[in-house]
Amino acid sequence: QVRLVESGGGLVQPGGSLRLSCSASGLTLENWAIAWFRQAPGNEREAVSCISNLDDDTYYLESGRGRFTISRHGAKNTVYLQMNDLKSDDTAVYYCAATRRTNRGTSPTDYDYWGQGTQVTVSS
Repeated sequence: QVRLVESGGGLVQPGGSLRLSCSASGLTLENWAIAWFRQAPGNEREAVSCISNLDDDTYYLESGRGRFTISRHGAKNTVYLQMNDLKSDDTAVYYCAATRRTNRGTSPTDYDYWGQGTQVTVSS
C-alpha cells in the first residue's frame, strides 16, 4: 500500500523558513516524479515545485524561485521542500504527490498518489 506523509508545516513569521518533508512507504521516491502542491481557501491547487524522476530536473512556481528548493534524500526515501523568506501569500495546505505517468508534471491530474497535507501559515 502506497502512503505519502507530509510533515514540517506550522506557523511562521514573514521572512521565516520551514522545511517540509514528504516520506513514503510502498514506493521508492527516487523512481517517481514528485511534486509539492499547495491550496489556499478558495483557490485552486497549484504546483509549487516538482522534481523529475529521470534527471532530477526541477520546476518552481515563479513566486517561489530563489526562495524554495526541492531535494531528494534517497536513503530516507524522503523529498524535502525548503522554503525561505516566507510571505503571507505562501499560507496554504501543502501536499506532496507522486507519479510515473510524466517526469515532471505541474497539473494535479498528472499525479496518482497524494499525502494528506500539512498546513503552512505565515503570519505576524
